Amino acid sequence: MIRIICMSVLVLSGCSLFNTEEEKVPTNAGASLVGNAQMQNSKGEIIGEILLEETENGVDLTTLLNSLPPGEHGIHIHEVGVCEGPSFESSGAHWNPTNKKHGVENPEGSHLGDLPNLKVDDDGSAELIFKVPGITLKHSVENSLFDANGSSIIIHEMKDDYKTDPSGNSGSRIACGVIK
Repeated sequence: MIRIICMSVLVLSGCSLFNTEEEKVPTNAGASLVGNAQMQNSKGEIIGEILLEETENGVDLTTLLNSLPPGEHGIHIHEVGVCEGPSFESSGAHWNPTNKKHGVENPEGSHLGDLPNLKVDDDGSAELIFKVPGITLKHSVENSLFDANGSSIIIHEMKDDYKTDPSGNSGSRIACGVIK
């Protein structure tokens, strides 16, 4: 009996001798910086989510939205993390920590909160990924979306013309989400 137990121990311990590659998890691996904004329309209905993930070159935004009017819409990061409907004026102006003008086509621009127009399909959905350079999800550092009063994302009723200050003639605010 002792012999069987010893043989079993040798066989089981020998298995690890043949597996020379061990899966190693780096001890200095940092956690990915992520956030999200649950989007609501002016009636307070949830219409989707925008996911944020910090990368080496800025922050990637991934939109997963529905129930929006088809067509192009201005979408911007705003300076206050509050979304009180129906007008969402509580979100303040465009997030502009570098004090620039509005729009990527403005010779004096652009805000860090300026984003590419959102293209909504005929069924009211929008799924796309875009990168926003120059911003961070790190707390308490320059150009952080997580400053003292937070940030939000606003979708406007019309497309942004990319040059008219302060909001690109993009019209009323039709959806809002606090970045968390």
